Amino acid sequence: MSTADRLSERLGNSDAGLILAVMAGLYLLFIVFGLLLGLDVGGIASTLQRLTFLTAVYALLALALNLQWGYAGLFNIGVAGFMAVGAYTMAMLTAPVDPQVGGIPGLGLPLWAGVVGGMLAAALVGGITALPALRLRADYLAIVTLALSEIIRLIYNSTTFQSFSIGPFELGPISIGGVELGTGGASGIPGPINPVRDLYYTDPASSASPPTAFGQAMFDFFGGFGLDGPTVVDWTYTLVLVVFVGLFYLLLTRVGNSPFGRVLKAIREDEIVASSLGKNTRWFKIKVFMLGCALMGLAGILWQGSQALITPALFLPIVTFYVFIALMVGGSGSNTGSVIGGALFAGLLFLGPTFVGRIVDSSFSLGNAPNTFTAAIGALGSLDITPLVAYTLDNISVLRFVLLGVVLVVLMQRRPEGLLGHRKETAAAVDLSRRSVSGGEATGATRADGGVSETTEAPDGERGDDE
Repeated sequence: MSTADRLSERLGNSDAGLILAVMAGLYLLFIVFGLLLGLDVGGIASTLQRLTFLTAVYALLALALNLQWGYAGLFNIGVAGFMAVGAYTMAMLTAPVDPQVGGIPGLGLPLWAGVVGGMLAAALVGGITALPALRLRADYLAIVTLALSEIIRLIYNSTTFQSFSIGPFELGPISIGGVELGTGGASGIPGPINPVRDLYYTDPASSASPPTAFGQAMFDFFGGFGLDGPTVVDWTYTLVLVVFVGLFYLLLTRVGNSPFGRVLKAIREDEIVASSLGKNTRWFKIKVFMLGCALMGLAGILWQGSQALITPALFLPIVTFYVFIALMVGGSGSNTGSVIGGALFAGLLFLGPTFVGRIVDSSFSLGNAPNTFTAAIGALGSLDITPLVAYTLDNISVLRFVLLGVVLVVLMQRRPEGLLGHRKETAAAVDLSRRSVSGGEATGATRADGGVSETTEAPDGERGDDE
């Protein structure tokens, strides 16, 4: 067997191969959508970039949520709030000390310091929340985290913190002057310039500035394929997000397979049993809650923090709802399922309905859509479905929520564990599925119930991680 054949077989039997197969299917689907809409190469490339970007950001958030809910069983519905803490803290730390007229002052720190500060702030808020909240269980914890998320959003939306000063401080002989900060209120706060733009433009703040030598070379190369400059820049940042998805995946896989991760899974299954074995379950839950919140803060920085303006409207509770749908589709407790769930949600449930509506609208002449749903269904009495179809297409962005509800109902009835939530977890401290056995005996893998089952070579993805 050739090297290429072995690589193809390994990818086909691995979690990485499964993720690649799902993304290839989605790419093919949206290429067909683009061709039906008459898009050129640049338009199709831009569409695929948008699909990949949304897949990456929802995969990042689903992986962070999976650490809390899938591993430890902590029902956190405050994802959007911790995203906001990370993004706003990063923006406040990196904003210039002396901004232009009307700008929001900050500390003027470098971007890396803002990213680290945003993650630490999200972890700190998560730790403060966890101290009292983790005494609660299930629905009560969900209510507390949802309320906290709205409190955070309303604080950033308030005019009280639109611009404020901290200090001065007197620390013995050392005197620190007042520090001007602000959230910008409902108007938001400008985010730092996307560092990817430094590669392409001499003035990263302006796309009209002359490109750098590297940028000119890239624009000339991809311009031959019909891609414009903004599309190339957007694809570059999207690939950065894909790298972060891989890093999140590796980190959480290591955490899940570590002794710390096995305690988390024990807490999820039965906290009383885990506590009876001498584990301080409350301390474990606080640590995993803080780690998950830090990752959510980083995901908020990579997503909304990369935009030109960060506003409270970007962190509505519906964002948390979207992340939960992505994780539920992929399967709670599975890192691979988190990534696949993010891809399927972004492609089929978020972007897909809009493209289908555009295709139908461009292919058929449906006339003016009725203004109300009552008027749309009233024509069904005369067996005319055109007004209902026209109304549906005209309001596809709103009716998309109906589709999400239907998908959740069907999923809970048919497959409540999600697409990949059915996998078995390795109970042993090491993976036994690859141990060498003499005499041609079958490989043994320890089951969670203590028995041994015959199995073939395990996939290369997250062995012992999924259930």
